[in-house]
Amino acid sequence: MESDDLNGPGNGRHEERSRAGGNPRPTGGGGPGQGRPWGPGGSPAPSGVPMPDPVRKLRVLMMVLGGMQAVLGLALVSNSVEIATSIWGEGEPNPWGRTAGEAHSGQIVFAGILVLAIAAWGVITAVKFPTRNPVLRTSAFAYGWTALPFTVVFFQVMPILGIAWLVPAILALVRPNQPETRAWFGGPGGSAR
Repeated sequence: MESDDLNGPGNGRHEERSRAGGNPRPTGGGGPGQGRPWGPGGSPAPSGVPMPDPVRKLRVLMMVLGGMQAVLGLALVSNSVEIATSIWGEGEPNPWGRTAGEAHSGQIVFAGILVLAIAAWGVITAVKFPTRNPVLRTSAFAYGWTALPFTVVFFQVMPILGIAWLVPAILALVRPNQPETRAWFGGPGGSAR
């Protein structure tokens, strides 16, 4: 009998197939030195440990906050002249024939692009949570601080919306410091991966 038959089906042959090109990616992850498990699409799965509830809730919260910020950013970019006119008024046309609102619409577009960039930052950070990179916890905490000033912006649009925004913004500040979150990212006070 071959040694492959004694060790079970496929053991030992896996490396031969990998070298021969028959199976270029390892599929196992049983013990040390046997590689990591592979996820869908050929990317390595970060870990077999399920994400704790506080981390999962923070992830969803960041995606929701990022989505609402994206809506605000798109509204600023697409309605820049109307928003600038409501802030600076019509005024007398300048020598180029533009009113004050039209002249300042570029500032509103810039603000909208900045809001879209902040929204993308929050969503991208949340999407990368399964990698368990410790920098992501710091990024989530910093994103929570940037979400807080949006309370004033949303309050100006609609007071009830500003109050509703305040609660998730505070949660985005608190949840990165929970023990489960620190442990997930391997930070101080938590266990390493």
